[in-house]
Amino acid sequence: MDVSPLAVVAVPGSRRLHLFTQAARAAGLPDPVVLPWAELAAGRVRVPPGALVRVDSPGEDAETARLLRGLSRAPDLHRVEGSAAFHTGLCSALERLAAAVGAAPGARLLQDPADLVVMCDKRRCHARLSAAGVPVPPALDRRVTSYSDLRAQLAERGWARVFVKPVHGSSASGVVALTVHRDRVHAVTSADLVHASTGVALYNSLRIRTYTDEAEVAALIDTLCADGVHVERWLPKAGLHGRTIDLRVLVVAGRATHVVVRSSTSPMTNLHLGNARGDLAALRARMGEAAWHTAMQTAEAAAACFPRTLHAGVDLLLAPGWHRSVVCEVNAFGDLLPGVLHEGRDTYAEQLHAVRTGRFTPLPPRTVREQSSGSAGKETVVAAD
Repeated sequence: MDVSPLAVVAVPGSRRLHLFTQAARAAGLPDPVVLPWAELAAGRVRVPPGALVRVDSPGEDAETARLLRGLSRAPDLHRVEGSAAFHTGLCSALERLAAAVGAAPGARLLQDPADLVVMCDKRRCHARLSAAGVPVPPALDRRVTSYSDLRAQLAERGWARVFVKPVHGSSASGVVALTVHRDRVHAVTSADLVHASTGVALYNSLRIRTYTDEAEVAALIDTLCADGVHVERWLPKAGLHGRTIDLRVLVVAGRATHVVVRSSTSPMTNLHLGNARGDLAALRARMGEAAWHTAMQTAEAAAACFPRTLHAGVDLLLAPGWHRSVVCEVNAFGDLLPGVLHEGRDTYAEQLHAVRTGRFTPLPPRTVREQSSGSAGKETVVAAD
């Protein structure tokens, strides 16, 4: 199957765009047409006729963030707050993209806009996976409005350890691993809590921080609740070589292809927080092929909940003893795994290979609202709390 022309909604000059362009050149394809995220965020983009359109991460681009959030000036990209407004803008931008692709004769999307919206909403993603029978951590089913509300709901459930996650966050931004015991509290997070004259502010930090003062923890959770949080029970993770681990599994066209072992000495395993890649061969040997196969099937089942989308990055928790795997997250833009190969192909080459060999057939676009109204559970697009 010919794959030409390619178009990518991307941040010009980004590492992701560079790697995808390299993969296209290696496959003998023309460089993709770049549809800048900032232009899509500001209004409609013109999609080339017949194009296969890939949507990449909006990334750390201040102008795109400003436009998506509807601000008059560029936001501080280190701030945790603002994810709900960002998601509202993302929904609108993806709706415009679907319309633009629909107006371009023969154009197709490699990811479904409605799928991307759900993947970027932890509550809705968790609900979709759970409804499909994919194993996920137990989660609070009522919205949490404050720290005091969270404590009340945890008391009702009898839970003492949870992960509190911003509904629309990514890259562990604002995530809190929380332990509560009557009058004691222990919160581990990537957020730096700063008290200013204007109130409390949260900043993303590459250094994991621990808070044990309840007033500070309450301020932290209250601030996160303003943008909406998703709360999951803290399940134990397996360990390897003295470190806690989980997996990022890239599923392309229904198949688990590229896998990274993320190892950490803290509850946060994200690699950008100073954690390390673990030994994949050693892990497979420790697990045994039967348990490994079951884990990969779990990742594939999660991605199958988004059948109109070419790829998904699935974060997989392995239980101690390797007897069970649980899906923690499904990442719309979880394919930036440099140096990881599958059958000699990196993540971007793998996606092009899946399209060229017919393993994945791009479909005509539907608008976000059209797909949402026809999906399981009659989901509707909820942009913010």
